[in-house]
Amino acid sequence: MGLPDFTPLLVTLVAEGALSAGDATIASDALLQAGGTPAFLAWIDPGDALDLTVTGLAAAAARAALEAALPGLDIIVQHADAPRRKRLLIADMDSTMITCECIDELADYAGLKAEVAAVTEAAMRGELDFEAALDARVALLKGMDAAVIDQCRTERVRLMPGAQTLVRTMAANGAHTLLVSGGFTAFARPVAAEIGFAAVHANTLLVEEARLTGAVARPIVDAAAKRARLLAAAEAHGTPMSATLAVGDGANDIPMIEAAGLGIAYHAKPRAAAAADAAVRHGDLTVLLRAQGYRRADWA
Repeated sequence: MGLPDFTPLLVTLVAEGALSAGDATIASDALLQAGGTPAFLAWIDPGDALDLTVTGLAAAAARAALEAALPGLDIIVQHADAPRRKRLLIADMDSTMITCECIDELADYAGLKAEVAAVTEAAMRGELDFEAALDARVALLKGMDAAVIDQCRTERVRLMPGAQTLVRTMAANGAHTLLVSGGFTAFARPVAAEIGFAAVHANTLLVEEARLTGAVARPIVDAAAKRARLLAAAEAHGTPMSATLAVGDGANDIPMIEAAGLGIAYHAKPRAAAAADAAVRHGDLTVLLRAQGYRRADWA
C-alpha cells in the first residue's frame, strides 16, 4: 500500500449571499481537528465564496471533515498544485444542465411517466444496466408521433440555473465545452446551442414515417462513451487531465467524473456523490465557477 497523498489542498467554501468569516473559522477548526494545518487564503467574493489552504491531510479526509462541520455549504477540495481554471468542461445534460429527465417527460405524453421514471431513477442510482434500461424505456415509446419531441422540449425542458453562466464564462476564458448525454440528440442539440456548448454527443431516437420506432441508434452513449469523449477531447485540445472538469448526477457519469482532473457531482445520486471529488448539494452551477476562483465580476 502506498503512502497517503498529503499534497497541499485548496478548499473553497460557497454559499452565495450567506457565507461568513465564522464559516471560515468553523472550517479551520474542523481541518485542525482532523490533523491538518489550515490557513485562510482569501475571499473570492465577500459573503459568497472564499478559499482556504490546508496541508497534512488527504483530500478525502479534508472533504469528510468539512462536510460534517458545515452541512449547509457547498465545499470543493482540490489539489493546490492543479490548474485552477480548467481548460475543458464535459457535462451531463439531464438533471445537470437541464432540470428534468427528458425521457420521463416524453413518456408523460404517452401516459407512461411513472413507469418510465422508476426505471430512470434505478438506472441513475446504478442499479440497472444503462443500455438495457434505455432500450426498455424507449421501446415503450414505439409509435409516438415524432412531433411530440419538439412539443416536449418546448413545454418541459428548462435550463438549470447557472448553466449558461458556467459554460459561457469558461468558453470566454478559452475552455473547450462539451455536452455528453445518455439522452437524445433531439433535446441535446438545441440545449447545447442555447447554453453555449462547443460540441454535443447524445443518443439518437430512430424515427420512421414520422413516428418513433421504439429503438435507439448504435453505438449507445453510455458511461464508457462519456469517459472516452473526455479523454479524446483532452487529447485533441492538448489539455492535461489535471485541467479538465466533469460534472454529472448519475451512475453513468461516474467514469468521466473519476477521470477528470476535477470531478463534481451536481445534486447527485449517492454513488455519484461518493465517487466525485466534490458534491454540490445546495447552490447552482455557478458553484463550479467558484471552484475555479472566478469572481462574480468575471462571469459571462
